[in-house]
Amino acid sequence: MSSKILLIDDDDRFAGLVKRALLAEGYQVDIAEDGLSGLAQFTENSPDLVVLDWILPGMDGLEVCRRIRQVGTQPILMLTGKESTKDRVLGLDAGADDYMVKPYETEELMARIRALLRRTQLDQSIIYTFGDLTLDTSTRQALRNGRVIHLTAKEYDLLEIFIRNPRKVMTREVIFDRVWGYDFGGESNVLDVYIRYLRQKLESNKESKLIYTVRGVGYVLKEKE
Repeated sequence: MSSKILLIDDDDRFAGLVKRALLAEGYQVDIAEDGLSGLAQFTENSPDLVVLDWILPGMDGLEVCRRIRQVGTQPILMLTGKESTKDRVLGLDAGADDYMVKPYETEELMARIRALLRRTQLDQSIIYTFGDLTLDTSTRQALRNGRVIHLTAKEYDLLEIFIRNPRKVMTREVIFDRVWGYDFGGESNVLDVYIRYLRQKLESNKESKLIYTVRGVGYVLKEKE
């Protein structure tokens, strides 16, 4: 299941740009245009992460941050135009886990969000299941029909991307970004090599194929065709 992100910002144009970038990464996104509605949505929807502006109508972002911290432990990323060192200290002391200044680079924002979510997920044991395949994020162990599949770190990261996004085509660019942190370029075959290794391990007992190639796009985890 994709992570839910609550974006609290009163600038419609800016919020729209951030939302589109988040949706492109596969996140679910809710938007609140002021502090009070942001708190209400936080309580109602229980997001996995909050992206919070400082300057908001009515209740400002610092107070919103403090109130969220009173009731929840979800990571908060402050994304604001206030850029002084004092502002950063105030934001972090109010309970923010990270602080970014506008204007920002989309790639850096996405990377920081991924890092915050990873940090949170390390404290949680999530077990994903797809057919006869199981992945335990706390032990980083994969099982197929009860058989332990011994994976390298990169093979595990690849499999986690697929099982978190079943039946969804994952583009080569997205996979490179999430597993290696950058794009090797269109001519690199490193991804194809790792996919081949992963398939061999998943199908070593002649089990059905799980990872399919979508030519010119990427790969998808799905049921047997």
